[in-house]
Amino acid sequence: MRVTSRRTLAGLVLACPLLLAAAAIDPELYLSNVKYLASPELKGRATGTPELEKAAAHIAAQFKSFGLKPVDGKNFELAFPADLDAKLGPNNSMHAVESGRKIELKEGRDFEPFTFSTTGKFSGGVVFAGYGITAKEHNYDDYAGLDVTGKLVVILRHEPQEDQGNSVFAGKKLTSHAEFTSKMVNAKMHGARGVIWVNDVAAHDGAADKLEKFGMGAGPRDGGVFFLQMSVAAAERWLALEGRDLKQIAAEIDRDLKPGSFPLSKVQVELSVDLARETKTVHNVAGYLPGKTGEYIIIGAHYDHLGFGDQHSLAPNQRGTIHPGADDNASGTSGVIELARWFSKQPQPRRGILFMAFTGEELGLLGSSWYANHPVLPLENAAAMINLDMIGRAREGKVFLSGVQTGSTFAQLLEGVKIPDGLKLDPSGRNSGSNMNDASDHASFNAKQVPVLFFFSGLHSDYHKPGDTADKIDAGNAAKLLEYVADFTDRLAEAPERPMYVKVARPPAPVSSGGGSRSGYGPDFGSIPDFNEPPKGVRFADVREGSPASKAGLKGGDIMIEFGGKEIGNLYDFTYTLREHNPGDLVLVKVLREGRTIEAKVLLTERR
Repeated sequence: MRVTSRRTLAGLVLACPLLLAAAAIDPELYLSNVKYLASPELKGRATGTPELEKAAAHIAAQFKSFGLKPVDGKNFELAFPADLDAKLGPNNSMHAVESGRKIELKEGRDFEPFTFSTTGKFSGGVVFAGYGITAKEHNYDDYAGLDVTGKLVVILRHEPQEDQGNSVFAGKKLTSHAEFTSKMVNAKMHGARGVIWVNDVAAHDGAADKLEKFGMGAGPRDGGVFFLQMSVAAAERWLALEGRDLKQIAAEIDRDLKPGSFPLSKVQVELSVDLARETKTVHNVAGYLPGKTGEYIIIGAHYDHLGFGDQHSLAPNQRGTIHPGADDNASGTSGVIELARWFSKQPQPRRGILFMAFTGEELGLLGSSWYANHPVLPLENAAAMINLDMIGRAREGKVFLSGVQTGSTFAQLLEGVKIPDGLKLDPSGRNSGSNMNDASDHASFNAKQVPVLFFFSGLHSDYHKPGDTADKIDAGNAAKLLEYVADFTDRLAEAPERPMYVKVARPPAPVSSGGGSRSGYGPDFGSIPDFNEPPKGVRFADVREGSPASKAGLKGGDIMIEFGGKEIGNLYDFTYTLREHNPGDLVLVKVLREGRTIEAKVLLTERR
């Protein structure tokens, strides 16, 4: 195998030091690329910005300098259209007719739309709906006996009993019911036309009543209903017309957990929400090292980040500050560049290697999903996809490896690869295949039944914050990991037997590179979403073998439009609606398949 010759090269350092220098993974070269990609010049590399295009040009120039080939024979940069986050348009307005008197509310002072609000105009009535929560498990429902059809609902932020240690919810920890998207979908499922939320000042005594900056809060491209924040002062004025007080209502709900909802009979609202949803041409970057056969291996990483911090920032008070994204994911992108340099110095492999830098990962795997659905090289010839995401800050040398079980020969090949001194590999997928459906770019290829491996050094306190800077990158350990990846890739490229894809029936709930555990109890359905949302519904990238959805005959490519009698417009609708069911429920599901509507009865099981 060629890896033997590589080890021979390492042993001949005294005899031929220049040869080894040409072949070695270089931590200094690796770090230089991290520093450039995470530099102030590139301003956080947000998808759709000129700075991201500078990053693409830099990566393309590196691939060209190594002698790689454009995968399409023409360009290293592969263009595709990307839906970007919404921006405020010029025609946002809100007027309230209060007891016959028309009052203008100022955008930015009295109200602010959210990025996932629908656009358009509204004129009609308003209902106060407590916290906007339906929690069957706690026998709590702000919508009980309330007709909100076609109206706007005014609700409080967070949850009842937030400052009580004996809360039936979770006190200050909050539950999923407090999420903006949960409240949006709940209002939508009850027939409301939109949501106006206000700060729960009673539970945050002394806190300033500040409107959140536009761009705060992640959600779907268009939630299907209006969604905006309003000042407490405006809400209190409306409630006062009904002889009610906001703090008193909150205190009453906290005391006995009985809904304090009622129509605002003396208020009518005229609303216009104007959001510009921009589509731009952006680029994946690909360089190809041809092999002796038509088969190939993909090594990829995403090179985009958050720019100045958007709704995905975990430092909301520092939005407007550059989020450099050194670890996420200049570290992985620089790893791809360094591996491309290393392999370009080696003899021609049996299987080729396609080096790819994807954009739009932070917006929902846009680049990898686009390529997986529009491949330049046939995906049936792809022996594996290796994804590097956040590999630059391995605490105590620990790196997580997932997806081993997806390739029939992966475990055997890995047994022969020496783990470098000081590196600790946690093969969390070696026995279970878990994490292969994480929200990172390998998921796009796993859905196409390409065997995948995912290398990830873990989350840290600077994740999605301005503190993710190049000076914190551990280039030494990153270089060791790249040596390991190079050794494995070398063996895979030369192996007589190509790995076959293994579909894991029921992996444990994964930990997302977006932060937070997705594990937990509740009903299991079994679909794997395509993060590129269709205009309406939820497209399945795949359906897990042996899952309830699979047993009901649902397939990858199906678009869910209805679940249990509820219309499904996006992934958030589905997530909320599924959570409202229990294991053992038999649910009628409607999907679109090749232009036809297909119905299936799905027996939900316990999530494990």
